[in-house]
Amino acid sequence: MTKIYLLALVVVYNFCFSAGISMNGVSTIPPVLNIGAVFSLNSTIGKVAKVAIEAAVEDVNSNPAILGGTKLKLTVHDTNYSRFLGMVEGPQFSVIAHLVSHIANEFQVPLLSFAATDPSLSSLQYPFFVRTTQSDLYQMAAIADIVDYFGWRNVIALYVDDDHGRNGIAALGDKLAEKRCRLSHKVPLSPKGSRNQIIDTLLTVSSMMSRILILHTYDIWGLEVLNAAKHLRMMESGYVWIVTDWLSSILDTDSQLHSEKMDDIQGVLTLRMYTQSSEEKRKFVTRWRHLTRKNTLNGPIGLNSFGLYAYDTLWLLAHAIGAFFDQGGNISFSEDSKLSELSRGDMRFSSMSIFNGGKMLLDNILQVNMTGVTGPIKFTSDRDLINPAYEVINVIGTGSRRIGYWSNHSGLSVVPPEALYKEPSNRSASSQHLYSAVWPGQTTQKPRGWVFPNNGRHLRIGVPSQVIYPEFVAQGKGTDKFSGYCIDVFTAVLELLPYAVPYKLVPFGDGHNSPKRFDLLRLVSEEVYDAAVGDFAITTERTKMVDFTQPYIESGLVVVAPIKKLNSNAWAFLSPFTPKMWCVTGIFFLVVGVVVWILEHRLNDDFRGPPKRQIGTILWFSFSTLFFSHKERTVNSLSRLVLIIWLFVVLILTSSYTASLTSILTVEQLSSPIKDIQSLVASSDPIGYQRGSFAENYLTDELNIDKSRLVPLNTAEEYEKALTDGPKNGGVSAVIDERAYMEVFLSTRCEFSIIGQEFTRIGWGFAFPRDSPLAVDMSIAILELSENGDLQRIHDKWLTRSACSSQGTKQEADRLHLKSFWGLFVLCGLACLLSLLIYLIQIVRQFARHYLDLQELESAGRSSQSSRLQTFISFAGEKEVVIKNLSKKRKLERASTGDIDKDKSTDGDLNGSC
Repeated sequence: MTKIYLLALVVVYNFCFSAGISMNGVSTIPPVLNIGAVFSLNSTIGKVAKVAIEAAVEDVNSNPAILGGTKLKLTVHDTNYSRFLGMVEGPQFSVIAHLVSHIANEFQVPLLSFAATDPSLSSLQYPFFVRTTQSDLYQMAAIADIVDYFGWRNVIALYVDDDHGRNGIAALGDKLAEKRCRLSHKVPLSPKGSRNQIIDTLLTVSSMMSRILILHTYDIWGLEVLNAAKHLRMMESGYVWIVTDWLSSILDTDSQLHSEKMDDIQGVLTLRMYTQSSEEKRKFVTRWRHLTRKNTLNGPIGLNSFGLYAYDTLWLLAHAIGAFFDQGGNISFSEDSKLSELSRGDMRFSSMSIFNGGKMLLDNILQVNMTGVTGPIKFTSDRDLINPAYEVINVIGTGSRRIGYWSNHSGLSVVPPEALYKEPSNRSASSQHLYSAVWPGQTTQKPRGWVFPNNGRHLRIGVPSQVIYPEFVAQGKGTDKFSGYCIDVFTAVLELLPYAVPYKLVPFGDGHNSPKRFDLLRLVSEEVYDAAVGDFAITTERTKMVDFTQPYIESGLVVVAPIKKLNSNAWAFLSPFTPKMWCVTGIFFLVVGVVVWILEHRLNDDFRGPPKRQIGTILWFSFSTLFFSHKERTVNSLSRLVLIIWLFVVLILTSSYTASLTSILTVEQLSSPIKDIQSLVASSDPIGYQRGSFAENYLTDELNIDKSRLVPLNTAEEYEKALTDGPKNGGVSAVIDERAYMEVFLSTRCEFSIIGQEFTRIGWGFAFPRDSPLAVDMSIAILELSENGDLQRIHDKWLTRSACSSQGTKQEADRLHLKSFWGLFVLCGLACLLSLLIYLIQIVRQFARHYLDLQELESAGRSSQSSRLQTFISFAGEKEVVIKNLSKKRKLERASTGDIDKDKSTDGDLNGSC
């Protein structure tokens, strides 16, 4: 993009020569300030900026409140696209912008730019450079968000090979990386390249896989690139073109763009710097037609965003100069000793001086806080304008359509950014929205974003030369054909893809030893192979190198060891429960019997009698509940509650016991000295594993097993021999391998079995280079293959197990442990305690009510008085109805005694009166 600069450097020097400088280099506030502007008047931005700046000068001069009566005088220099003139008079391209910024730093003169978007110009290397427009850093962030929104992962960048292009694309690469996207290719375009060179470059791009093309160049040259792309049929369905804001500037400036040029850009996405709607902007847009009335020789000139920023830039500078003078600033210079030393002959470097007020003027520029036609104007701590935002434009027909907005605050949205500034920033995927777009080829269907290039090249698919289990992968002898479960799944998945995939299966390994899967995956990550198909377990370490598809089979590491059959014995009926379980169950039988006896003893005659009878009743009642055959009835509500909960516990216990005993007596039981992976790790016996699998690293790194204990095995026969020989005869005590392999191995070998459960949960997938789009499509196809049942049919074809396998998987039955039933026992225990507590409270209350009556009765029947505790024990052991009758009898006796005493008192009174 053409670079246009408004130079405070030019302001200072023109002022100095027009106002005159005293011998000490100091001047007072002048009546006229000369403003210099350097750009190409024939450029898309230059012809708009000239009109905008002239209008701004007129408006500033008509407002005495800005500069206190000082007038601005504009001088425009036309470089006519000349880089040499741009270097002498002012910067035009980015490479010159860097040079002029160095000069501005040397003379300490602020340099303002309303069109320099190169993000590297904002670095600390250029402290006197001030950008009064949006940086390409934000434009590239917007493009990265668009790419991520549509789900694309690889893009190709075409850019002009200079500072402007290179720095912009470098920023794009960083922003794409933040979205886990990748700039797969950077394609530079020579600024002086011919059409043939452009065509050759585009032909190279068309042979690449990605169809997402980012074009970052200049306005006068970008249309030529798009025209060449149209000629090469690269503007048809399947392609995506996203170009930077130079295209929106052309569309805004030249409203009558030739129809042939419009045909070249159909379906293209571009960005436009967003400026808020306001009354100031509306008035300026309305005024624009009047301002450009004299410049209609080549058609009307439209107003683009750079014109708005040019207008605001001059106002910003005017405000800063006014504040500079208000703070007592003046124009003074001092000699640069470095330049004086370089003066030779006609080279009068000594006439150039350092602006003493440069730092003060720079501070005033950065502190400006105003509202212009572009909206609020204020600088951040990084010297960027606040609230960077863009419009997303889609070129359609004879014009364009806005499909959304992008802002640094909220990302992509379909509402203006200022409506979201009051809300918290939300960059979640669900909050990102754009309207539908029309893509090249006049289609509204979102392009996939990549294709297989039509260059005759087949994908090289690496396949491990599997020699252990041909059911998974096997190569035909003397041929390049493969068969097996993994191969059938791969070919079935390819048939579900909506496009053809040319490929060639390439064997990896020597055909004798099982190759290391890690080595093959490393070659895939280095793109020696385009993919890898086979029995690849998806592990954390491997996912750091390659991308895997959705797993097409579940697997996991298991322990396989020799087993022996267990014969039944006379005490087999004790096997379902562990000794602890038997003890706790027996104790609870007795506890429940005692609790029920306590609750029923005072009310129920079935639970009364001599001590021997009561003990027998407790034992009989407790154990008869095992068969639900207890004949004693219960009358206490609390005992009934306890009994209901206990009968539920007994039901669960008997059901579990019956099921476990049935399994023990009817299913063949097998035993192994190894119980699980923990017992194997704790031992010192050698362990076998499949050579080349990830099991070796897992055993050493995760389980900390010494490498000297590990024995690599290559064939199923070696597995069998090592397990049969055992550790005492040079073999192994167990083999650790993936379940998928072991199920095939055990299908014909009933003397071995899987011990315990899987101790890892993994799956197998196909491997592709990182960020490969084919991996995503393959994953979707695998899910579809699983849903329609074809994946299971392929599994049954290759991996159906025989009867021996199903017999061999039954290990020694797990006995029923207390931990499986402790909840039931706790529930029953709480019911017993609660019932006893309630019963005790009731007894205490009754005892307190009948205590005096009992005390008198006890005194009448005994020669010595008993203690209160003995009385309470007697009370608790006595039948409740007896206590009530005694208490009632005592009350009647008291009542009759009271009547006699009353009669005697009455007789005495009568005798006295006589």
